[in-house]
Amino acid sequence: MTAITDRPASLEAPLNDPRDVRIDVQALANQLLGPYADLRREARAVAGNPDFQKIEGQPVAEHRERVLHQLRELAAHHDVLRAFPSHLGGADDHGGSLSRFEELVAGDPSLQIKAGVQWGLFASAILHLGTEDHHERFLPAAMSVEVPGAFAMTETGHGSDVASIGTTATYDPATQEFVIHTPFRAAWKDYLGNAGQHGTAAVVFAQLVTAGPEQPAVNHGVHAFYVPIRDESGAWAPGVGGEDDGLKGGLNGIDNGRLHFDHVRVPRTSLLNRYGDVAADGTYSSPIASPGRRFFTMLGTLVQGRVSLDGAAANASKMALAIAVTYANQRRQFAGAGSDEVVLMDYGQHQRRLFPLIAETYATTFAHEELLAAFDDVFSGRGDTPEGREDLETLAATLKPTSTWHAMSTIQAAREACGGAGYLAENRLVGLHQDMDVYVTFEGDNTVLYQLVAKRLLTDYARSLKVAGAGDVARLVAGRAADAALHRTPLIRAVQTLADAGDARRSVGQLRDEASQRELLTDRVESMVADLANSLRPAQKMAPAEAAALFNAHQHELIEAARAHAERVQWEAFTRGLAQVSDPATKQVLTWVRDLFGLQVIERHLAWYLINGRLSAGRARTVTSYIDRLLVRLRPHAQDLVDAFGYGPEHLRAPIASGEEQVRQDEARAYYRAQRASGDAPVPEKHHR
Repeated sequence: MTAITDRPASLEAPLNDPRDVRIDVQALANQLLGPYADLRREARAVAGNPDFQKIEGQPVAEHRERVLHQLRELAAHHDVLRAFPSHLGGADDHGGSLSRFEELVAGDPSLQIKAGVQWGLFASAILHLGTEDHHERFLPAAMSVEVPGAFAMTETGHGSDVASIGTTATYDPATQEFVIHTPFRAAWKDYLGNAGQHGTAAVVFAQLVTAGPEQPAVNHGVHAFYVPIRDESGAWAPGVGGEDDGLKGGLNGIDNGRLHFDHVRVPRTSLLNRYGDVAADGTYSSPIASPGRRFFTMLGTLVQGRVSLDGAAANASKMALAIAVTYANQRRQFAGAGSDEVVLMDYGQHQRRLFPLIAETYATTFAHEELLAAFDDVFSGRGDTPEGREDLETLAATLKPTSTWHAMSTIQAAREACGGAGYLAENRLVGLHQDMDVYVTFEGDNTVLYQLVAKRLLTDYARSLKVAGAGDVARLVAGRAADAALHRTPLIRAVQTLADAGDARRSVGQLRDEASQRELLTDRVESMVADLANSLRPAQKMAPAEAAALFNAHQHELIEAARAHAERVQWEAFTRGLAQVSDPATKQVLTWVRDLFGLQVIERHLAWYLINGRLSAGRARTVTSYIDRLLVRLRPHAQDLVDAFGYGPEHLRAPIASGEEQVRQDEARAYYRAQRASGDAPVPEKHHR
């Protein structure tokens, strides 16, 4: 085998035969499992156990009871309480806890989400928003699932806009109780896991209102309260009512439902008061003076939901691709140059359909491990600073939309790539698509999260201007003007054309270079943010309504800037992960995969690069041509790349990925070979004379 360097072979020299390069599948699989590899393997063993797997087509009532039983089995026997305090039976291991939960999606997404509701939302709200008293009184039963709990934040009328929810909690100093009340139908708590049937308590988010004898009522904003909602027999608690949400598009193992409250009284000590408290006389106090910062601090403690969805979405993409690629390497269709039909994966369009998704899934995986590390750093206390929390929340808001949208498109592409077989429930892809669909809108609607990311990018840009002196700002503004003049005229494109001198290989050589890809991806983000900041600058001097209208007019640009930032974040994470690969052959192949990811992002936005003068037409054409060359290089490694995801037949549970298709194809080929050898094969009509 020829020597393999850390970088792709020069296009000016003969290429190594991609078939001579072999991935170390096991080593790559270990790297993809990340620092929590042992915990992930243990969780995958649980997901591979039939007792914890989804039964496709199971009636809803049976599915719900099965998932509740599985949840209690997890609590009793499978080390799922790692995020909780050690003195209560946990391990104070936040990153390790999420790494295990993410893997449950391979067994049944309903189980993964119900576990997330019970421990990641309900119990975690008690842990992070409550104090030691709440931990001692409420956490043990929440951890053991003795008390199944709901996380009652979302309302029928308000989802992402939590600050505007309508439910109120008014303090009554005469009885030292809070009165939880639903003032109108749109304020019903809605879409809540465990509320439809199983939940006996809820953490209810409501507007905390206090009032003195001679003082007006004061709304202190959204706070959380521990509220019993049913007794052990399943009957509603006094003043509490609700209904089942009924059949959903997916995740029907979870009993989603609605709750409403008619002047329900709970003790003053039911307020989860880490960030805001009410004294016996009704005096409100908080360690955080700013209501806005207090609100975002409380919500920020619950960021783990977005982190776990990012990881689960990555795992769903891996499973879908493992099924589709395995099938495509066995399924044959249409006669080729020889006597045999051609395997699907040998068709160029099939490669174009699946290989970029494999590349993006690798990027998603590497980025998720960095998100998980940031989460553990903050929640362990090592990096728990205001800046650290802000960075974590922004990174989670960046990656959760990107990975969940990617999962949906990947599962759909995999389903189509498997033809009619992919539409059969037994092959998992349709059910996986249905179950993953809601991931794009819960724990934060993806579009809203991208807007939050864009606003953070604009804030950082504004901070950079404030830090710079007047002279620096003047030079920056002048530089931006010069940049626009340079890139939006034919000058830069002419320079590229002259530099390439009509040599496509030289043009490709520029685009495949790591530094060039980084520059193109980074320049797009920075340019979009700077242009947005300039467009929105007048809002500073506008009336609120006018400023809101200006932001609304640029909402699409805000979202696209966030998307560009997310793509750059994933590419950088992939590049850092690539640097950790020690095996030269694996590094060579992964470099091609990273290049495929980077170049397909650039190809996706070629219009921007052309309109803004970042690429000449000639160089833009080579993006697609080099992607096509990368597909050829990666073809021999398709199966190894998905095998490295580490999911076995017990996880995929798709007959078309079990080897059955290979048996059928081998039987058919043997039949026709025997016919030809015996001379018994009928003569095609067009050859009959």
